[in-house]
Amino acid sequence: MNQTIVCIESLSHDGRGIAHINGKTVFIENALPNEKIKFAYIKRHNNFDEGKTTEIIEPAAMRTTPLCPHFGICGGCNLQHLKHAAQLELKQKTLLEQLEHFGKTVPQNIIPPLTGPIWHYRNKARLAVKYVQKKNKVLVGFHEKNGRFIADIFTCPVLGSTLSDRINDLSSLISQLSIPTAIPQIEVAITAEETALVLRHLKEFNADDLAHLKAFAVKHHYKIYLQPQGTESIHCLTAENLELNYKLTQQNLTLSFHPCDFTQTNHAINQKLVTLALELLAPNIQDKILDLFCGIGNFSLPLAQKCQKVIGVEGNNNAILRAKNNTIYNNIHNLEFYVADLTTLPQQNWIIQKFTKILLDPPRTGALEIIKNFPQFNAHKVLYVSCNPATLARDAQELIAQGFTLTHAGIIDMFPHTKHVEALALFSV
Repeated sequence: MNQTIVCIESLSHDGRGIAHINGKTVFIENALPNEKIKFAYIKRHNNFDEGKTTEIIEPAAMRTTPLCPHFGICGGCNLQHLKHAAQLELKQKTLLEQLEHFGKTVPQNIIPPLTGPIWHYRNKARLAVKYVQKKNKVLVGFHEKNGRFIADIFTCPVLGSTLSDRINDLSSLISQLSIPTAIPQIEVAITAEETALVLRHLKEFNADDLAHLKAFAVKHHYKIYLQPQGTESIHCLTAENLELNYKLTQQNLTLSFHPCDFTQTNHAINQKLVTLALELLAPNIQDKILDLFCGIGNFSLPLAQKCQKVIGVEGNNNAILRAKNNTIYNNIHNLEFYVADLTTLPQQNWIIQKFTKILLDPPRTGALEIIKNFPQFNAHKVLYVSCNPATLARDAQELIAQGFTLTHAGIIDMFPHTKHVEALALFSV
């Protein structure tokens, strides 16, 4: 294998070192700025090349030893070799560069990074499962960095503590079942009180299998769900109550959810995020607020405690049913919810109403289609919660064109040690 010595100049948005060789850019895995390294080429392209570090000759001050023994193989994390403070700097730089280059705007105020636990924070995950004949073993975990195979891991320090060291236990459990090759994934949902595992299975379990699963649930204090077909087929094997719940303690709210519903991955950060959202939007009794992509009511309910009315809109019917149930459980009555595809202009009552403020928490694709209709709502504040700085920047350009000013922006450390950048941006007229 031919190896080349280079000095790393900077870091890409996805955490790879950047070097230039004969004028051509090379993105190198496990390399940090100001390091002198040896690397081997992985792929060559017309405009750039890709490589991986084979030896670190002169390490950077920002380098640290990864906690996870599987770092570099497992694709779940890609920044554990970078000190956490430097991770935050990288993500903030990414956000600000995207806003300036693509959004053509700079925030008047930079919000300090919203931080929390950096280990055992991940409370939602989808674990891949595969029986590998060559290893005579069931692998459970995330895919390798190349994406083709499942990483052979026994621990995951970013997973919630009730599961992080139980990967081998899961592997052994599935190996004991009659259909180990017919279980492709396990959906994980962890709350303060419960750990739920949803087993997708392509064949039926026999009586011995069900007994093994129930015993495993008792031993480890898990709730085990079975999913023989689509999500509508999910049922709980070990309890009558299908739903889980999490608390927003600062708002004195309890929100119930189905283990496969979308909820924020990091509960500690979510609590801080909700509190900061209330601070930035500053809802008052005169406000009528529109909450787009509202999910199960994570922002809708806290906002409704402070304002005249909240209307929540979401494309997933099951999430809206959960949101309505959450308003009843928490005894909040000034909310309305609608199911609507927000990539189009729905013909519904809420679309012709006026709002003083808008909150939106869209998927990675952003929300350009519905944002184009914001002028008719007449809102003077928009709070945008983003999981993709690129689409936030694109959508920010549209909001700026409508007369809004980007007054505040900052990163949310929802996924430490990964390349994912969550952000918050406040626009005001």
